[in-house]
Amino acid sequence: MAASTTTTPPSTENFWADARNHLVRYGGEFTHEIIDRAEGSFLFTADGRKILDFTSGQMSAILGHSHPEIVATVQRQVATLDHLYSGMLSRPVVDLARRLTGTLPAPLEKALLLTTGAESNEAAIRMAKLVTGKHEIVSFARSWHGMTQAAASATYSAGRKGYGPGAPGNFAIPVPNAYRPDFTAADGSHDWRRQLDFAFDLIDAQSTGSLAACLVEPILSSGGIIEPPVGYFAALQAKCRERGMLLILDEAQTGLCRTGTWYAFERDGVVPDILTLSKTLGAGLPLAAVITTAEIEQEAYERGFLFFTTHVADPLVAAVGNTVLDVLTRDRLDERALSLGAFLRRGLEDIAARHEVVGDIRGRGLLAGLELVVDRETKRSSDELGARVTRRCLELGLHMNIVQLAGMGGVFRIAPPLTATEDELALGLGILDKAIGDACAGL
Repeated sequence: MAASTTTTPPSTENFWADARNHLVRYGGEFTHEIIDRAEGSFLFTADGRKILDFTSGQMSAILGHSHPEIVATVQRQVATLDHLYSGMLSRPVVDLARRLTGTLPAPLEKALLLTTGAESNEAAIRMAKLVTGKHEIVSFARSWHGMTQAAASATYSAGRKGYGPGAPGNFAIPVPNAYRPDFTAADGSHDWRRQLDFAFDLIDAQSTGSLAACLVEPILSSGGIIEPPVGYFAALQAKCRERGMLLILDEAQTGLCRTGTWYAFERDGVVPDILTLSKTLGAGLPLAAVITTAEIEQEAYERGFLFFTTHVADPLVAAVGNTVLDVLTRDRLDERALSLGAFLRRGLEDIAARHEVVGDIRGRGLLAGLELVVDRETKRSSDELGARVTRRCLELGLHMNIVQLAGMGGVFRIAPPLTATEDELALGLGILDKAIGDACAGL
């Protein structure tokens, strides 16, 4: 039977009826707003509401929504060359590979262009297993790397139960969380070195001698905006080197200027063996990359590396990636993220000074986390409080994302576009301040 068509949009009631009847629910409840369009830092609903987007879409639209240069690139490219047989090459693809590796330290000079973060992590894991001849993967216990098989098997923050066995040989290590430390020194401070030693003692005990790689985020996002301390990644890389493992860094959310530097790993003076990028690279469009050394790429090629997908090296999104690099470089958005991040941090600290339920503020640049607790002394959390603040923010015109994991309070992930203004950040901070006050008054 042919699908019916209509020239007029369905009523709001029919829209939600259609959504209930025909959409697969893929993670929690849908936000009960019909989004009609988006521009810059704002979303606009079908009923005329204007909502400030403090998540850059799915943490991706670093240039804001409908950036005019991205729009122009898509219009131009889709009219000339959009998609090719996967074995063919185009100028946008080669240009992006060259320019992207040019933003990275010298050993990272080979790029594979894909679509999503899960796909890039899948390819990176596949490459690491092939090159090392081993199969075991180590990740953080609060990680999120994607929903495809190998990426999901390395994801521990959600989605593990009910799907049967994951890929064999996946191990989790504890997250170095200074606010909720597992190991403490005599003075009560977080003893992350002892924690890391303990973690790899357990890994060694469980491993069959086939450790291939460690896949981690420089700042855990879905894990609650947790930033390991300075020195941690150098020590982690040393653990990998001792065991012949590759270090894979997943910079889906931290890459391309969001944290105040082009890449978050720059703070630590380490260079990964493989880097994965996604979200921010396409500024909201489906573009991802795996970047590695010439040595690893050569070894993978000689062993028959296969990652032949329908949309590998597509010219349309590669052209968008080139425009993203143009704007990031020309407008110095790394410096802008640093200065706006400082402005955001000061605003969050002001909120913390007024509201006892703010337990911790963390993050870097324009990726910030604010953890809610009902008791600062015990750090006791409340799912209800986080949900109330989130709902109230939306009612007041601010879209926020809250992470709620067992053993942690509700953590707001704040990631506005790098193109946001101080006035827009101030507006969001004001709404968040009022929402926290209103939610606490209702408890």
